[in-house]
Amino acid sequence: MLLIQYTLIYASVLSLVALGGMYSERSGVINIGLEGIMVMGACGGAFTMNFLPVGTNPLAVILLTIFFSVAAGMIFSLLLAFAAINFKADQTLVGTAMNMLATAFATVLVKTLNTKISGGANFSAVLEYIQNRKCFLFKAFGMELNVYMIIALVLLLAAVVILYQTPFGMHLMACGEHPQAADSVGINVYRMRYIGVLISGALGGLGGIIYISAGNSQWDFGYGVAGAGFLALAVMIFGQWKPLLIALSAILFGFFRAIADAYIGFDFLTNLVPGEIYKMLPYIISLVVLAFTSKKSKAPKAEGVPYDKGSR
Repeated sequence: MLLIQYTLIYASVLSLVALGGMYSERSGVINIGLEGIMVMGACGGAFTMNFLPVGTNPLAVILLTIFFSVAAGMIFSLLLAFAAINFKADQTLVGTAMNMLATAFATVLVKTLNTKISGGANFSAVLEYIQNRKCFLFKAFGMELNVYMIIALVLLLAAVVILYQTPFGMHLMACGEHPQAADSVGINVYRMRYIGVLISGALGGLGGIIYISAGNSQWDFGYGVAGAGFLALAVMIFGQWKPLLIALSAILFGFFRAIADAYIGFDFLTNLVPGEIYKMLPYIISLVVLAFTSKKSKAPKAEGVPYDKGSR
């Protein structure tokens, strides 16, 4: 049961963040900065749970935590949108810089807070949210599940409808495939790309708070999110930028990531190979999978290409 529980947690994280990357790249903007967006979203949500008094209405805790996680992710994603869309900067370099900035910023922020509160006695990058985290938990099927899992499922189904059944989704995909043609029929490419990046910020921020809080009551921001953003990128690519395939990919990668946390409960696994191998497993799997599937990937044709309204 523990393995299933962790698989569901990590599948929820990876699917949400990968869906965020999908929205951004479907609009034509490569979002390598998902790792950093996750860190900022995690920071916003963790601060919220840390500061809310114990005994706060559970619904208020859930809504405020989600709001500040999403808001932090969206605000941070504006760095990518502004640099890539307005200044036509190299999107890969901007995303890489965002990843480096986020962990450093969050670490300094949390250490500063802890130092001030403790009068200099606590200089750690750890935030605790032991009591308020319980507001998100519920028991079902003999497991401890999380409200975030339901949210992830709802947003996945919403993505399927939005992308393929609404004018907005069609416009978004048009901007990522042929922005000049989209512009010629009156679609504002710049606006659609901003919206795509902001959606990726919202989902990435939400994925960040799930990652640090679904299975833990505290988090050391010095570790960031341990490469989960890059795993989400692999899930997105393996899922061919399609919501349902992304969900299946997230379950696959989530299973291997869950083994890294749950292998101790299985004697045959602990005796088979050293524990470090299980922790490396999801990243090894991602390399193997992408090595064999990347040539067949069908990314949006205009992703990573800055749009110039004057060019045709």
